[in-house]
Amino acid sequence: MTDFADTSDFMPHAVLIGVDLGQPHFDGELEELGLLAQTAGLEPVACITCKRQAPDAALFVGSGKAEEIRELARAHGATEILFDQSLSPAQQRNLERFFELPVNDRTMLILQIFAQRARSHEGKLQVELARLQYLSTRLVRRWSHLERQQGGIGTRGGPGERQIELDRRMIGDAIKRTRAQLQKVKRQRTTQRRQRQRTGTFAISLVGYTNAGKSTLFNALVKTRAYAADQLFATLDTTTRQLYLPQIGRSVSLSDTVGFIRDLPHGLVEAFEATLQEAVDADLLLHVVDGASPHWPEQIGEVQRVLADIGAGDVEQILVFNKIDAMPPQRQPERLQDSYAIDGKQVPRIYISAHQGQGLDALREAIARAAVSTTDQAAAGWYSQSPDGDLPPPEGGS
Repeated sequence: MTDFADTSDFMPHAVLIGVDLGQPHFDGELEELGLLAQTAGLEPVACITCKRQAPDAALFVGSGKAEEIRELARAHGATEILFDQSLSPAQQRNLERFFELPVNDRTMLILQIFAQRARSHEGKLQVELARLQYLSTRLVRRWSHLERQQGGIGTRGGPGERQIELDRRMIGDAIKRTRAQLQKVKRQRTTQRRQRQRTGTFAISLVGYTNAGKSTLFNALVKTRAYAADQLFATLDTTTRQLYLPQIGRSVSLSDTVGFIRDLPHGLVEAFEATLQEAVDADLLLHVVDGASPHWPEQIGEVQRVLADIGAGDVEQILVFNKIDAMPPQRQPERLQDSYAIDGKQVPRIYISAHQGQGLDALREAIARAAVSTTDQAAAGWYSQSPDGDLPPPEGGS
């Protein structure tokens, strides 16, 4: 059990719960769940972790641990209970009755954050679809405007129609409408991609774990002002700009995409298909990694899993280890360019600081090497990498 410092009397207080079911990389400190809670506007005041071979069918944690959680929540004046694992609808309903408090799991927390952060019409549609799909299995007390049975002349649903049926029908209709709108957006994006393909534009997508610094790198490369902040899921909406590369005398297309996270809800992956398609159709992925995080190997693994799920697992990558300025001295790399094995394949790796601009020239060189055609490679020699891994400057450079 861990107590958090109460930094705000105005934010709703939440107790964080983590259950170790033997899964790899269990977050015993619930650090990421705490960051998610703060991003959603909640103040973590305490946390409890426990170990179980399997979830309890009724209360997920068992009655004894549930009693301990209830007492802790009362002692800290908590207004919500957050679980780091996904709860079934029955478990969530039973826990809310037991605690007499709202109970949400990691999936719902991420959905809430996405709902707060979506800005574009497309982003809002994607989040709304994922939220509706999630709520369709959790109808009880989720739609407050339908709390009473309806019936009689002029009302939808015959006399005595059960509330759950009304809820299910309304959510089902909303899902159909949202899907239809997203299909229209998807067709528009497909048209835009085909136009880029016809012009032969080399397409690059920034991917990576949330808060790895993708948007900061995007701004540094294309000299724009896309929103960037030191927080989870600062960017949800895809932004595409042209990046001019003097080494090859032409521009490439660079897209900033939504960040990934451990246990990213499947509904969100499905809903964000139109946005994530940018990564699938890309010629090159800049996989941005928070090099200062002690969890970077696990974060790379999570990103690779999502890329495989959406069909982008075979797209060429460059690993961009960001935040070198925040790395402790003992973890500073000996070389700023090397390679790293992913799924048995050596992937080029470049260390940078997007915030300070360190290593960006070398990254542009690497992008140019990937963008140039086979014919261009035969005609140009500047981009050939020397045996020691150093990149010579372009012709006329210093």
